[in-house]
Amino acid sequence: MITGIVEVLLVVGLVVVLMNLFKKKTAPPAPAGPDLGNLKPTDARAGDVISVTGAGDDFTDLDFTTDRCLWYQAGSRRWFEISGPYRERRVALRVSTDSDDETEVAVHNDPRKLSVENFGMSESDLADMDERQNTGDWFEFENRNWQYVLSREAQATGGASGPAAFYYWEFHEKDGKGLLTFRKAEGEPFVATLYTSVPAGNVTIYRGART
Repeated sequence: MITGIVEVLLVVGLVVVLMNLFKKKTAPPAPAGPDLGNLKPTDARAGDVISVTGAGDDFTDLDFTTDRCLWYQAGSRRWFEISGPYRERRVALRVSTDSDDETEVAVHNDPRKLSVENFGMSESDLADMDERQNTGDWFEFENRNWQYVLSREAQATGGASGPAAFYYWEFHEKDGKGLLTFRKAEGEPFVATLYTSVPAGNVTIYRGART
């Protein structure tokens, strides 16, 4: 009787050992990466080749290889800009997500070096707008009305010299696709940048080597 029980236990133990030996361990799934054949603007990174339909000079496609990516934050507003050379100047793609998780894309391709004075504005004008924080404020430039959106302290990260702080103003073209920003770092002149909003579907990204 005892011998039979021992034999049964030995058989059960052998079965358990064999099951453990041959049991296949399930490897954890690899993290899903972006579909390289259908990269979105939010997937862009330094080293990628970007083509924006009709956004180049003379309404050609804007094609450039990116070599720089900077991330920005101004209060709760966050976005990134990825840039590279195009026809002996630097162009940029600005990508952000709004409160409804919709991707907003804009292109900087204006070759002009513009100052605050070019817009008929002064540092005191911008300071007054910042103090009022009134989204009803606006000014006219090139026969277009530019409406105040926000102004506040901001920070850029991703540059070779580390995080950089500056003050930031943002204006949108009323009933248009224009976006205008002013940046002022301590001890530095104002930097004005004009963008044009484009549909996210007009942007094609080809994965390149990371730089």
